[in-house]
Amino acid sequence: MGRMDTGSGRGAGSGNGRGGGRGGGSGTGTGTGTGSGSGGDTTLSAPPARSAVLAVGLAGSAVGLIYGYDTGALAGALLSLKRDFGLSTHMQETVTSAVGAGSVIGAVLAKSACDRLGRRRTMYAVCIGYVVFSALSGLAPDLATLLVARLLLGVAIGGSVVAAPVFVGESSPLHLRGRLLVCYQLATTVGIAASYFADLGLANGGRNDWRWMLGISALPAAVVTILVARLPETGHWYLMHGRAEEAAVSLARTRGAEEVPAELERIGASLAAGKPGTVRELLRPPYRRAGLFVVGLGFFVQVTGIAAIVAYSPLIYKKVGFTSDHAAIMVTAMVQLAAMLGEVLALVLVERAGRRPTLLTGITLMAVANAVLIAAFAWGVGRGATEVIAVTGVVLFRIGYSAGFGAMVWVYASEALPARLRSTGASLLLTVDLLTNLIITLTFLSLLTSLGGVTAFGLFLALCLAAAVFALRFAPETRGRTLDEVEGFWKRGGRWQAD
Repeated sequence: MGRMDTGSGRGAGSGNGRGGGRGGGSGTGTGTGTGSGSGGDTTLSAPPARSAVLAVGLAGSAVGLIYGYDTGALAGALLSLKRDFGLSTHMQETVTSAVGAGSVIGAVLAKSACDRLGRRRTMYAVCIGYVVFSALSGLAPDLATLLVARLLLGVAIGGSVVAAPVFVGESSPLHLRGRLLVCYQLATTVGIAASYFADLGLANGGRNDWRWMLGISALPAAVVTILVARLPETGHWYLMHGRAEEAAVSLARTRGAEEVPAELERIGASLAAGKPGTVRELLRPPYRRAGLFVVGLGFFVQVTGIAAIVAYSPLIYKKVGFTSDHAAIMVTAMVQLAAMLGEVLALVLVERAGRRPTLLTGITLMAVANAVLIAAFAWGVGRGATEVIAVTGVVLFRIGYSAGFGAMVWVYASEALPARLRSTGASLLLTVDLLTNLIITLTFLSLLTSLGGVTAFGLFLALCLAAAVFALRFAPETRGRTLDEVEGFWKRGGRWQAD
């Protein structure tokens, strides 16, 4: 956690903050506190805000792209690994869940790293992890080394899913924050699609196909690492550490220099309320409702079925009648393209209809999709329409998830908590998310094999209905709301000021 007492928070928001803001407005002030964490910002003569916002969005999306690739690549590689190593159902689940186990560790560590080291430095560290451990996955001489490499890659993934959304959210102007966070999720979906198509192109039916599938992402990850290294730290983090002049420089890049004084004062006033929050504080009044929302959202994101669909789609398709590995991977890749329609839907709805309606629309589609998958398995393998029904169900599911949970989890991780609790809340949300992902990937294949598809997807349908009730009860509408207004919402027990 970043060190900051109440006094330094007030200073950042008042005298020092205003002074830095005036320098930013004139374009002539020079920042003296330009430590190494500034990312090269030494003056307040910032480039146009539009260019800086584009850079933030591009960098965040690039991290999401690599995250998506490394998340999805194993789905196709698992077929090759099963053939090369003779993996049992349990060992397939173990290999798949290694990344999930590491992700839980990474998410826990990232909370402290984001507050102590900074959002940008944490992103930089996890990008290096992507490079090293992706390469090690492809070069692993045996199954044990592969498991260790995937576990460590998971640590990097867990760090990125905490740091990247917080970085993008804090670096974005209010009116673009939702769309930039949805772009991060869109990039994640593109990354998963890219991994499936890479698996398709590399699936030659020979030994060691999995090496290329898992190792090739080290190359784009190296490019992303260079891009992230050039980004500035967020103004929020600088003010948490009493570095108001550097905060002014950072904010001037993405807000425009004329908005810096008001933004500094707003952030400083929020931070002045106290030191960075703890999980215990988040789960007690007056933030208990926010804590329940964070935990519930993280749980329902994964338990409603996405972990099983992403990790095991080719195996699911083989269960419903697709006979070859190549056909199963090809269908998986094509279906993932449909998931991008969900991101497009979210981009349209998130700023027009709002966060809450977008989330509920996605959950509804997921429930319908699970009902369709139940019908496919009930219809029976070997009957002509089974494959078509199953693919239709997965397409609907991917669109619904991408539009709802997939896009909104990043938005809520950034918007639904006050600045002082944001890193804590994001880490808690995503830790629950990743723990649930781990449980699903460890158990789904066994559930599907022993109880059948009707029972497995019937359980997911019931959980989707529970998720809809949860969203209606707890999800706030944060569109156009400042972080201070959101803080007041939770303190008033889930009511906005005008209510």
